[in-house]
Amino acid sequence: MSEQIRVSVAVIGGGFTGLSAAYELAKAGASVAVLEAEEELGGLAAAFDVEGEKLDRFYHHWFTNDLEVMHLIDEIGLSDKVTINPTNTGMYYANQFFKLSTPMDLLRFTPLGFFDRVRLGLLALRARRVKNWMELEDKTAEQWLKELGGESVFRVVWEPLLKGKFGEAAARKVSAVWFWNKLKLRGGSRGKGGEERLAYLKGGFVSIATRLAERITQAGGHVITRAPVQSFRRDDGLWQVQTPKGVIVADHVIATPALPLIADMVKDWASPDYLQQLRRIEYLGNVCLVLELNNSLSSTYWLNVNDPTFPFVGVIEHTNFESTDTYGGRHIVYLSKYLPVDEALYSMSADEVLAYAMPHLKRMFPRFDESWILDHKVWKSRWSQPVVEKHYSRLIPSAEGPLPGLHIASMAQIYPEDRGTNYAVREGRKIGRHVVGLLGKSKQ
Repeated sequence: MSEQIRVSVAVIGGGFTGLSAAYELAKAGASVAVLEAEEELGGLAAAFDVEGEKLDRFYHHWFTNDLEVMHLIDEIGLSDKVTINPTNTGMYYANQFFKLSTPMDLLRFTPLGFFDRVRLGLLALRARRVKNWMELEDKTAEQWLKELGGESVFRVVWEPLLKGKFGEAAARKVSAVWFWNKLKLRGGSRGKGGEERLAYLKGGFVSIATRLAERITQAGGHVITRAPVQSFRRDDGLWQVQTPKGVIVADHVIATPALPLIADMVKDWASPDYLQQLRRIEYLGNVCLVLELNNSLSSTYWLNVNDPTFPFVGVIEHTNFESTDTYGGRHIVYLSKYLPVDEALYSMSADEVLAYAMPHLKRMFPRFDESWILDHKVWKSRWSQPVVEKHYSRLIPSAEGPLPGLHIASMAQIYPEDRGTNYAVREGRKIGRHVVGLLGKSKQ
């Protein structure tokens, strides 16, 4: 594409939000163009090949109560690829592994005294009774968790996870609302025996992005990759969207990237106050080391790491959830680290990240040997996790931009829930339907 394209709606970003919005528009007969900066669609759900099978770059699963994405999967004909299984969840603490999949596992968690174990179990129940999350906006996660479970439970269980996820400084700022939603979500995804049940999509989450792109193009829309948006501005009542591949002219723009990236696109005309609002929310990056092994590390799918000397917040052995047969017999392990992007780890090469991780892995899994590694990849995301602070609802920019026809739908605006594919689909379809309605009114 090098010539000018005229559409009703230009959608910036080919992740789940952008594709879901474009799908709604295309389904309604609106002309739409999706502009994705990368070569691959899917955003954080992009994939790579392992033994002929697509594997997510960053680990993914759904909870059984993630209904928005389940409804979409059914609508686009991918339901037969969904598998739902009970999972093994554990914690690494004081050089020991503890299973934490069921209520009985909590009662056997010896790092806490008996009454603190009971408090830990009751904490989730008490959290799920909160109906009005606005009551928690005044509190940090640290304050609220100490109120619910006491100092010992916070120190052993929650503080290491908060610091591992957000880092020392940001962890103290995280809102109670963010943590409340995590507890509510996990509690609603359990079987009759209290075990956690999770869902996965065979072929990787990218299958959804691929199918949505097919539906959009079949309806006459455009899905254009390697087309980073340099800027967009309103001129004579229309939006002019500049990309290296040409200009998209549209009545409406739906912008789905991280808010600071949107700020860069509109900095030539937006007010200083609006730009400051788009740049106010802090984001963490992510480094994800993916190992392909000829042996299993453990029987645990999701291992929370409550050891401050271990540099990754979690060890996720994907093939304890999805069969190794899917990946030619290879065991797939993700090691994830959220971090400010000025930290040294973010700038390391794949080989350097592996070398950095090896001594820690060997300490955690003494049997592990470097000869087990068949291949490794490192994936990085600059805009991976917004830091949800107290009174976060006041920080979020409106979905309606400062000029007519501009709509913002980014992961940082998903609240009180945390960002994730289920809510990306929800918000994408919501903004898509909203713009369909506006287009209908403009024709009347």
